Amino acid sequence: METKDLGIIKSKTGNLYESIAIIAKRSNQINISIKEELHNKLDEFASHTDSLEEIHENKEQIEISRAYERMPNPALLATHEFLDDKVYFRKAEDELFS
Repeated sequence: METKDLGIIKSKTGNLYESIAIIAKRSNQINISIKEELHNKLDEFASHTDSLEEIHENKEQIEISRAYERMPNPALLATHEFLDDKVYFRKAEDELFS
């Protein structure tokens, strides 16, 4: 984790709070995507029976979970994307006057 210059973040939109809101929205999108991907992978190994005898540790599930735990925080990913100009955003008032 490293500190970021708030001036650089502000310079992208002209308003620090607007920049942070954009990063937060992108972070939520990344988080939802990661969760869906994780659940889809874990569902492949899920047993759909309710028998307690059939419940056991699944090494593949554990490894997948550990891999996702090691992934960078979605907020950090979103901040890097924003600073690298990989996030598209527009202001609603710009559309009104176009």
